[in-house]
Amino acid sequence: MAQDFKDTKIWRVEPQQVSPEGLREAAACLQTGGLVAFPTETVYGLGADALNDKAVAGIFTAKGRPSDNPLIVHIADIDEVARLAVDFPERARRLAERFWPGPLTLVLPASQQVPPVVTAGLATVAVRMPSHPVARALIREAGTPVAAPSANRSGRPSPTLAAHVCEDLWGRIDGIVDGGACDFGLESTVVDATGDAAVILRPGGVTREMIEALGIPVRTSLTVERTVDCVDVVASKDEAPAEFRCDGDIEPSREVGYFIPPSPGMKYVHYAPRAPLYLLEGSWEGQVEALRRLLSDPAENADYGVSPTGLLISEDTYRRIEPVLQRSGDAGRGEKWVVRLTGSREDLTTVAQRLFGAIRAFDQTTVVRIVAETYPHRGIGSALMNRLEKAAGGRRWLG
Repeated sequence: MAQDFKDTKIWRVEPQQVSPEGLREAAACLQTGGLVAFPTETVYGLGADALNDKAVAGIFTAKGRPSDNPLIVHIADIDEVARLAVDFPERARRLAERFWPGPLTLVLPASQQVPPVVTAGLATVAVRMPSHPVARALIREAGTPVAAPSANRSGRPSPTLAAHVCEDLWGRIDGIVDGGACDFGLESTVVDATGDAAVILRPGGVTREMIEALGIPVRTSLTVERTVDCVDVVASKDEAPAEFRCDGDIEPSREVGYFIPPSPGMKYVHYAPRAPLYLLEGSWEGQVEALRRLLSDPAENADYGVSPTGLLISEDTYRRIEPVLQRSGDAGRGEKWVVRLTGSREDLTTVAQRLFGAIRAFDQTTVVRIVAETYPHRGIGSALMNRLEKAAGGRRWLG
């Protein structure tokens, strides 16, 4: 279906002084079936009335999002769970009481009030109570649960600023509530706590360690672990991602081709910049040494001519390689190298907050490839690596 051009509006709101009056027009837009992007503490979401199937269908059209990818439903108060789920298991309730409002999504048995377009036809619904004051005020003013994936074109890096939403969705949605920069910068942790353990379907700001501290056993989804090296085939930037193609030993007909995930973000590659992104591997010392070789060896860049290479690295790594950058030409500020810094390896929360903005920034340059630093798979590092691995689509830097 063709996408109708919309007269997109922007409503600017001060998060620390949010009032119902300032959100009244945006809330009315949601109530009448419109699409409104709004800030959460994780990323900007693209919202529609979760109980209006036609409104929700508009999300998929605007994003170019595959319809078999379920959506997260956002609520303002815990009492709203009763409208969306037929059961609120004790383990899930404990998690909600500890981490809501916040960056945690719970997968629960869906009620009949939730349209199949929200759940991708599954028997479960993903529910979250964001902590951002603008998000909760907007949901309350609208008087309805709000279905909202990230407010970007499908496959693109998630937006952490209203400007990012404008880049991807201007003219495709009705409005954008500009509440400034998102605090955390990575999407929520998604957990299925309906069984005998909490199963992490997508890592995020609520870490495995934080859940285990409550005495709740934790498992990571087998599907997530085994599809990390799968890549999507995308015909063009304006098309939705194709089905998984795997380079590993997964049997497609069983685990990939017909797999419908219970959680958003599990089936398709996301977060990709326009230039191919490659991940460094190994210890931090090994990654620094690999970058030194890249910067020092002209043969490494022979196939790319004068086109620059992007380096997505921490401030710590920049300090280690800066002398080599200086000798190689321009300390990352000219035509040969384009450097984007994400923060310190000692503060991965800041790295998470800056990650998507830094990836998007490369799209404003002429880089033809990006080499990215990697981090330990623990705590927030697990969420960081989940996003980086998806953005890379299985590519590793072997230099």
